[in-house]
Amino acid sequence: MDNYGFIRVAAFSPRVFLAQPELNTAEIVRLAAEAAGRGVSVAVFPELCVCGYTCADLFAQQNLLDASEKAVLDIAKATAASGMMVAVGAPLRIAGRLYNCSFILKGGKVLGIVPKTYLPNAAEFYEMRWFASATELKQASVPFGGEDVPIGVKMLFRLGPAVVGVEICQDLWVPVPPSSYAALAGANLILNLSASNEALCKHDYRKLLVSSTSARLNAAYVYCSCGYGESTTDLVWAGSSLIYENGSLLAENERFSRESTAIYADVDVQRLDGVRARNVNFRDDYDGGESSGFSIIDAGSSVDTDFGGELLRNVEAHPFVPGGDPEALAARCREILSIQVLALCNRLEFIGCKTAVLGISGGLDSTLALLVTVLAADKLGWERSRIVGVTMPGFGTTARTKGNAEILMERLGITSRCISIVPAAKQHLDDIGHDISVHDTTYENAQARERTQILMDLAGELGGIVVGTGDLSELALGWCTYNGDHMSMYGVNASIPKTLVRTLVKFAADCHFDDCGDVLYDIIDTPISPELLPGTADGKILQVTEDVVGPYELHDFFLYNVMRWGFVPEKVLLLARKAFEGVYTEEVIRKWLRVFYRRFFAQQFKRSCMPDGPKVGSVSLSPRGDWRMPSDAYSALWTKDL
Repeated sequence: MDNYGFIRVAAFSPRVFLAQPELNTAEIVRLAAEAAGRGVSVAVFPELCVCGYTCADLFAQQNLLDASEKAVLDIAKATAASGMMVAVGAPLRIAGRLYNCSFILKGGKVLGIVPKTYLPNAAEFYEMRWFASATELKQASVPFGGEDVPIGVKMLFRLGPAVVGVEICQDLWVPVPPSSYAALAGANLILNLSASNEALCKHDYRKLLVSSTSARLNAAYVYCSCGYGESTTDLVWAGSSLIYENGSLLAENERFSRESTAIYADVDVQRLDGVRARNVNFRDDYDGGESSGFSIIDAGSSVDTDFGGELLRNVEAHPFVPGGDPEALAARCREILSIQVLALCNRLEFIGCKTAVLGISGGLDSTLALLVTVLAADKLGWERSRIVGVTMPGFGTTARTKGNAEILMERLGITSRCISIVPAAKQHLDDIGHDISVHDTTYENAQARERTQILMDLAGELGGIVVGTGDLSELALGWCTYNGDHMSMYGVNASIPKTLVRTLVKFAADCHFDDCGDVLYDIIDTPISPELLPGTADGKILQVTEDVVGPYELHDFFLYNVMRWGFVPEKVLLLARKAFEGVYTEEVIRKWLRVFYRRFFAQQFKRSCMPDGPKVGSVSLSPRGDWRMPSDAYSALWTKDL
């Protein structure tokens, strides 16, 4: 089955029985069986887990070493039928030296042995007393369990879509970890078998280290450390387990448990490979292991799991909206507004504008553009009266939106003008012989283009520019009139998707414009509409955008996953089902995904000539910077399976 590049991984911190390999083996096998039952492809256990990390001078005892080596073979045999790759830590004697090793097991065999390179030997650690570094290793293979087994640090394991690299504890904490070379040789999944004690604030640094390493390497990183049962003579071992993907935390265990702990996650190696493909600097250094001396051992396919069921990762339904705690949300919104404001300041100052002109509809987009323009004017030291906001009521304008626009402009202290487009639109429709009772695209576009003409000519008369209000979601769907609201002289919202517009207006209401809070919140609550068709008899909005093109939260989700990661339609559908479970049915999601692809391809011609505007996030449709696409490309390859 096609799992769309997902591979299920698990990290365990088992309850340790110090210097009792037989008991540790039983616990490891029990946990591995649990993992197999959940469709895990890669299960990772801590450093020296078969005997315990804190055995100290007992590592010199032959019976402990014999029992540890036997434990590895017992674990390999016990997990053979599962098809999982299992990584366990144990000591290994080679040519009179003892090495701290990770054993990679699959199908009842030891596929390879990776020794630890960097041995901590200061403060509470003194591994050099017992172990030799991998740099002292002279051979490429060793006899183990009746087989000649590959050994070394330049060894990767190919498992289905994943290429697995291994390092041990301290290897991660050095300036250039072995995982750096492994990633450049092709590893997209790094395992770290660790024994990291607890000290005040150490865990925060540990998480930062794992997170930044996974981000720097464009890789997934599975980290697990030993826990309860290790000696507390001088130290405490809390059993930290972490799974990160390209800098994002997928799973974390609860530390300081007296029981064994387990964490699971579905790592998306397809996404990671896509990130690397777009990372020019990564491509420059990547050599596939050829010149770097890495060998790649074929570990077969990963466990076939039906990810159409339970997907073990969080899928953010609103990927463009800053998440986290309120402080983090405020910080992100503040930064986004700062980017928009500084960009507009630079453009206004460079041109030497006397004014900035905006069409104010009482909707979300024009409201955000106005707030950004006011903040830019304040930053430039302008009188706010230099901003000219224009309401242009047409055939579908309601009292609610027009009233909100007028109240907002008055409270912000900008210059307000009202120019009805009804007479001009009627004249134009009459000139081209269009029946005004036919409310079709021509009827709507005539109004949009009339509004743009007014703004452009007014800006020319006043020595200013038209600040565009259209957002990223509208550009993606082509939900704008070509050379109408599609056009401006600088589009401050060009990289802001609709779901984020609402969040930014709310933030501005709460943190910048207290005296406008009530009207801003009413604008937030107003249905999204271009108001180009007449409303109901009692003045309610009849033309609701999301009834026509679909929910913007779905389209923004599609846009992010298609543009940012290049996922195939069925994978986007899979993720959307997870993200919007209980909100939309699969049938509804599939319907609007078809609409997204159809409109995205058909409307490229509008994006090919879009105005300048500042890039804000990782997704942008600027034809000059981020997205170059032929306007006549077919969408059939993307829509046929939907």
